[in-house]
Amino acid sequence: MPSFFVVGPPRTGTSWLHEILSEHTVLPSPTKETRFFDLHFHLGADWYRDRFPRNTSDRNPFPRPVGEVGPTYFSSPEARERIAAMVPEARIVCIFRDPAERIFSLYRLKRAYGMIPWTFEQAIARDPELLESGRYATHLKEWLRVFGPAQVMATFYEDLRKDPQAYVDELSGFIGIPKFTLTPSQLGRVHTSEGMTAPRNYYLTRNATGLAEWLKTRKLDRVVMRVKQSPLIKLFLGGGSSFEKLSPEVKARVRELLRTEVEELESMLDRDLSAWKSVSTFSCALPVVV
Repeated sequence: MPSFFVVGPPRTGTSWLHEILSEHTVLPSPTKETRFFDLHFHLGADWYRDRFPRNTSDRNPFPRPVGEVGPTYFSSPEARERIAAMVPEARIVCIFRDPAERIFSLYRLKRAYGMIPWTFEQAIARDPELLESGRYATHLKEWLRVFGPAQVMATFYEDLRKDPQAYVDELSGFIGIPKFTLTPSQLGRVHTSEGMTAPRNYYLTRNATGLAEWLKTRKLDRVVMRVKQSPLIKLFLGGGSSFEKLSPEVKARVRELLRTEVEELESMLDRDLSAWKSVSTFSCALPVVV
């Protein structure tokens, strides 16, 4: 079982971290996110163990710890309790990002993969995950309650973007691996969804995403990865219209909805997060969709 988990929430540089840490730790392969502790727990521990490479021999004289980058775990009470039951000594890494920007980035990702068909304003009302994953203080308190302060590390996406080397230096010490130097290409590459577009056919993409998840549960991850790395992926991802920009009015409204969470996080971590609370001089209410 892993000795550490990077639990997100989503769209906080976790894809970049998975790529970086895969060279120094043992992570699930070829699929980054197993979704075991929140979605596939019923498949059993043997299924989970099979998601990790068995041959970890290399020239590194230090034993490589096992870990998982699972950004959907952050706001999942089930994942939190299951990890605590199975790996009570695990180290937990949380990454916090401007909630309005992060939620909009998550929205674009879900639209691109056919998970939702709505505008951003509609999605805020219809998709509970968007706002729930932004309740930073609420969920951080629960991770701290379950694992204790010594096992939970709260970090910031802005720090990762500003100084990736300093960030991974601190992370390395926390998860118990020797410090390593990022390459120039790694220093300049943190994944984003800026280049994503809506799918050319929502239903085709939605079905393809569902099929990919089904194949993963049957231990056919490599089939999914081969399709992702082939020209066939263009049939399912992209090709549609560009996403709308996040308007100042809607951004302000989202920040208002999460202001209390941000203020409590400021107090918990003793960090100035005023940039996450600034709003424009006018705002508009998000529609209530039933």
